[in-house]
Amino acid sequence: MIGIGVVIKQFAVGLAVSVLIDATVVRLLLVPAVIYLLGTTSSWLPRWLGRILPRIDVEGPPEPPAASTEIPAPAGQA
Repeated sequence: MIGIGVVIKQFAVGLAVSVLIDATVVRLLLVPAVIYLLGTTSSWLPRWLGRILPRIDVEGPPEPPAASTEIPAPAGQA
Protein backbone atom coordinates (compact mmCIF):
# COMPACT_ATOMS: atom_id res chain seq x y z
CA MET A 1 0.00 0.00 0.00
CA ILE A 2 1.31 3.45 -0.89
CA GLY A 3 1.27 5.97 1.94
CA ILE A 4 -0.32 9.38 1.61
CA GLY A 5 3.08 11.04 2.08
CA VAL A 6 4.43 9.38 -1.05
CA VAL A 7 1.45 10.58 -3.08
CA ILE A 8 1.87 14.14 -1.84
CA LYS A 9 5.59 14.05 -2.69
CA GLN A 10 4.76 12.83 -6.21
CA PHE A 11 2.28 15.69 -6.66
CA ALA A 12 4.88 18.15 -5.38
CA VAL A 13 7.50 16.93 -7.84
CA GLY A 14 5.00 17.01 -10.70
CA LEU A 15 3.91 20.52 -9.80
CA ALA A 16 7.51 21.74 -9.55
CA VAL A 17 8.36 20.29 -12.96
CA SER A 18 5.26 21.81 -14.55
CA VAL A 19 6.02 25.25 -13.08
CA LEU A 20 9.61 25.00 -14.31
CA ILE A 21 8.48 24.06 -17.82
CA ASP A 22 5.89 26.83 -17.83
CA ALA A 23 8.36 29.45 -16.64
CA THR A 24 11.08 28.52 -19.11
CA VAL A 25 9.42 27.27 -22.27
CA VAL A 26 6.16 29.19 -22.32
CA ARG A 27 7.07 32.52 -20.77
CA LEU A 28 10.64 32.82 -22.07
CA LEU A 29 10.17 31.41 -25.57
CA LEU A 30 6.58 31.15 -26.73
CA VAL A 31 5.10 34.43 -25.46
CA PRO A 32 7.84 36.69 -26.93
CA ALA A 33 7.77 34.75 -30.20
CA VAL A 34 4.00 35.11 -30.54
CA ILE A 35 4.17 38.84 -29.69
CA TYR A 36 6.90 39.28 -32.32
CA LEU A 37 4.88 37.41 -34.96
CA LEU A 38 1.66 39.30 -34.23
CA GLY A 39 3.35 42.70 -34.23
CA THR A 40 1.09 45.62 -33.35
CA THR A 41 -2.01 43.42 -33.25
CA SER A 42 -0.73 41.80 -30.06
CA SER A 43 -1.30 45.05 -28.17
CA TRP A 44 -4.55 46.09 -29.83
CA LEU A 45 -7.00 47.90 -27.56
CA PRO A 46 -10.67 48.13 -28.51
CA ARG A 47 -11.86 51.72 -29.06
CA TRP A 48 -14.71 51.40 -26.53
CA LEU A 49 -12.28 50.23 -23.87
CA GLY A 50 -9.83 53.02 -24.65
CA ARG A 51 -12.60 55.56 -24.01
CA ILE A 52 -13.51 54.24 -20.56
CA LEU A 53 -10.00 53.54 -19.23
CA PRO A 54 -8.39 56.38 -17.24
CA ARG A 55 -5.55 58.22 -18.93
CA ILE A 56 -2.52 58.00 -16.65
CA ASP A 57 0.60 60.01 -17.43
CA VAL A 58 3.48 58.20 -15.76
CA GLU A 59 6.14 60.71 -16.76
CA GLY A 60 4.25 63.81 -15.64
CA PRO A 61 3.81 67.06 -17.50
CA PRO A 62 6.54 68.13 -19.92
CA GLU A 63 9.18 70.44 -18.51
CA PRO A 64 9.20 74.02 -19.75
CA PRO A 65 12.10 74.91 -22.02
CA ALA A 66 15.22 75.92 -20.14
CA ALA A 67 15.92 79.63 -19.93
CA SER A 68 18.79 80.84 -22.06
CA THR A 69 22.03 81.26 -20.09
CA GLU A 70 23.60 83.60 -22.66
CA ILE A 71 24.29 87.12 -21.49
CA PRO A 72 22.88 89.59 -23.98
CA ALA A 73 25.36 92.05 -25.53
CA PRO A 74 25.07 95.65 -24.39
CA ALA A 75 23.09 97.97 -26.63
CA GLY A 76 25.06 99.35 -29.54
CA GLN A 77 27.51 96.40 -29.65
CA ALA A 78 26.96 93.47 -31.91
